[in-house]
Amino acid sequence: MNKFFSWLVNPPTDGPKSIFFLRLMAGGVFFWEGLLKFVYVNQGIGRFTKLGIPFPHFTSNFVACLEIGGGLLLLSGLLTRLIAIPFVIEMIVAILTTKISLYLGTYPLPLPPAPPQVGFWAVLHEIRSDYAQILTTLFLLVNGPGNWSLDAVLLRRWRKSKASNPAPMGELRDLSPIASH
Repeated sequence: MNKFFSWLVNPPTDGPKSIFFLRLMAGGVFFWEGLLKFVYVNQGIGRFTKLGIPFPHFTSNFVACLEIGGGLLLLSGLLTRLIAIPFVIEMIVAILTTKISLYLGTYPLPLPPAPPQVGFWAVLHEIRSDYAQILTTLFLLVNGPGNWSLDAVLLRRWRKSKASNPAPMGELRDLSPIASH
């Protein structure tokens, strides 16, 4: 468990700068979807109620706050791996609560405006955004936030401060921000 925690809080930050664009895509979508849950009742509490999600007022507000705060974390590249985990879980729940009923033709929300409206092909069409979000978030979980991120900036500063304050003679210096003891 210590190795997993160490892996989780010490992401690689030497990835290509282009990871920034993946963070912009995933973080931006989570951020504005969270805002929409507060701005439009039909996107938040109303939607959660129609889908039969327990405690729709609490759950909708919780998910909206998670998406806003987590979206900002992804956008900035701070704690990227930590926020990726609840986002993957959220996307799996979103797929299970909406796409199964769409497949079965029991979807409680308005059907897509154009065919296919139910069944396998409707699910493939409607799942495209969820699919992109979950795969991008999994990519960030595995590969870290990239070089253009707050995680990278903080790690560089931490390493610089450790280099300028060497350990006393005879002590080994740990170069990771969190020791894996």
